[in-house]
Amino acid sequence: MAKLKLRCVVGNYESTRPLRERVVEAEGIDFEFPNYPGYEDIHRQVAHDDICDVGEFNCPAYVGAASRDWSFTGLPLFLHRRFRHGFIFINKDKGISKPSDLAGKKIGCPIYQPAACVWLRGLLQNDYGVPAESVIWVTNDPEIIEFERPAGLRIEQMRPAKNVDDMFSDGEIDAVFSPNFPKAWLAKKPNIARLWPNFKELEVDWYNRTGLFPIMHCAIIRRDIVTKNPWVTKSLMDAFEKSKQLAYKHLTNPRIVPLAWYQSYWEEERAFLGPDPWEYGVTSAANRKNVELICKYVHQQYLSTRQMTVDELWPKEALSWTAPKI
Repeated sequence: MAKLKLRCVVGNYESTRPLRERVVEAEGIDFEFPNYPGYEDIHRQVAHDDICDVGEFNCPAYVGAASRDWSFTGLPLFLHRRFRHGFIFINKDKGISKPSDLAGKKIGCPIYQPAACVWLRGLLQNDYGVPAESVIWVTNDPEIIEFERPAGLRIEQMRPAKNVDDMFSDGEIDAVFSPNFPKAWLAKKPNIARLWPNFKELEVDWYNRTGLFPIMHCAIIRRDIVTKNPWVTKSLMDAFEKSKQLAYKHLTNPRIVPLAWYQSYWEEERAFLGPDPWEYGVTSAANRKNVELICKYVHQQYLSTRQMTVDELWPKEALSWTAPKI
């Protein structure tokens, strides 16, 4: 029987490398791996440009799209996670020293809905009492998944006239929430700082309180493929898991990474986050809680038409999936 041909666009991470290099195969599937468009473009191209059948996508944006009966469905393959307390950058000349000082300020983002920005707004609203409506959001581009904006939510889109990164460098906006590092920070401008210089301490504390390593990206697949081939869900989940486990095994060798204390970093992280920090699936309490919090934040920030539930987001075959023994 011929294998199902699927175009797959995911980041060239260590966890996906064995799959991309065909060391691992997915049962019944013949993958094609088109060129990865880069982290800044992947979400928009996956959503709109017909470049793939299976792709990596912003998980909060997927939750918002799923509330609108999107043509893709998600797979709980959480390909990217990151703590985000260290990604609020401020202009020290603007009178900002604590989260509440952001109220009334102009805050830049690439667009309103990057996963990093959704998590940071969630932290500000729920942990520090600074809701999304209390600031002016300055963005570059149209949203990837459009949403209905209430009158109280202020978003100013600047391109093509201006670029948010330049505006922050020039002092036209007061702060940025960034998935990456703004050029003013990389240039070491003396008036640019993190809101929380002790971000790692806060991230450790947040993990100790919540037990969550924040999910940024999941996988998505064309809904019609899953409808016609329900077996695809398990095949994909098993293959991505095998790829990740091979990466873990490979990375335990300290010779491959040019860091002096890499082994101690690895051991410290595993002692803190557990043996599988990048766990897939939604059978664990931690992953369900993680996705539930994303659903809450997405709805608070007006990105979904209603608050979604964990079980609505994934094919039924994914809900009971557990990692195979490798």
